[in-house]
Amino acid sequence: MQLTNRLVPAAYRDVLRVPGFRRLLSGETVSYLGDGLSVVAITLLAIAIAAPEHTALVVGAAVAAYTLPAALGALALAPWLRRLDARTLVTANALLRAGGLGTAAVLHLLGRLSPAGYVALLAVSSLLVAWGSAGTYTLVSRLVPAEHRLPANTLLGTSQTTAIIVGPPLAGLLVAATSPGIALAVDALTYLVLAAQLRRIPVTAVPAEPTVPTSGFRLLARRPELLGLLALTAVFFFLYGPVEVALPLFVVDTLGRSAGFLGVYWAVFGVGALLGGLLAGTLRRVPPWPFAIAVIAGWGAALLPFGLTTSTWITLVGLAAGGVIYGPFPAFNITLFQSAADPADLPAVLAARGSITVAAAPIGAAFGGPLVTWLGPGGTLLASGALTVALAAVAAVLRLASAARRRSAPVPAATAG
Repeated sequence: MQLTNRLVPAAYRDVLRVPGFRRLLSGETVSYLGDGLSVVAITLLAIAIAAPEHTALVVGAAVAAYTLPAALGALALAPWLRRLDARTLVTANALLRAGGLGTAAVLHLLGRLSPAGYVALLAVSSLLVAWGSAGTYTLVSRLVPAEHRLPANTLLGTSQTTAIIVGPPLAGLLVAATSPGIALAVDALTYLVLAAQLRRIPVTAVPAEPTVPTSGFRLLARRPELLGLLALTAVFFFLYGPVEVALPLFVVDTLGRSAGFLGVYWAVFGVGALLGGLLAGTLRRVPPWPFAIAVIAGWGAALLPFGLTTSTWITLVGLAAGGVIYGPFPAFNITLFQSAADPADLPAVLAARGSITVAAAPIGAAFGGPLVTWLGPGGTLLASGALTVALAAVAAVLRLASAARRRSAPVPAATAG
């Protein structure tokens, strides 16, 4: 016990003493690992069932179907889902994920899975992802005291980062030993584990939602602080999108390395993000807004070397540093929303946030292709980094101007008695 106390920071020990959060974390960690498997399994299964002349089309459609419908679900299903409590939202997403992915896996093993059916099942399985994420972080806000939310959010975020590092290699081994359908079936089973863990969270920790719910976007419009944070996050993720297109081409074309060497770049980023996230979760007195802006500026600066050098070591160190800098951002970002939104409004607010943030990076990636053609891989990474630094500078100026306006606003005179 004493050794554990030395190794685990006090901030995390306090959070892990909450039984409901431990169950939520364990279930989400298993499902994150399943998603790590799917990073590889989704693509390999698409390749396995596609006609050779249509492989690229089917792979692109499958990857898009696994992510983008979440934004549609956040918007189209809001009139019904914003009435549900947080635990029900997470459970519904887990069961829909398990059903869609499991059906695709079974059909593939039976030799009955068509490309169109596969894409449709992936799209259905992702419809509630934004609502499931909103429910997860709403549960955190209800299970964990406000002063412990940052380390709680950090534990969830680092579990997801770890799954992204560990999941793809495990998927490669599993697919080599069996088939992509088996890997997808394992992902489906991980969501059933999450659903089972959610049943063990006390019902008293999940209060009912208000009888007259309001649209998440209407709630955001009433809170300029949250709306500004969402805009900043969306533009940040949009500017990140071209990196996913340019980095593989930088490794293969500019550096002349094999495609497999790309995994080294993402691995050092993932390890850096894991370390940065865990370190940030122990910080209790960091001002959230300035910290978030500093993270955005730091990530942009980490990309600048890609446009200035072709040194493998320098760019690897830059991406590792970028991971350390970026690692705290998701937890701090969610914590800001949890602190600023009313508890009853949080699921709708976070779902509205998810509908924007889920789509931002893919839209940015869509611009990445033309940018790489125009600027080249290194130039695109340099442009992404420079624009991200500029975004942080603009955000800092706007925050300072807002603070100055608040200080100069006249104080209402007291009413005479």
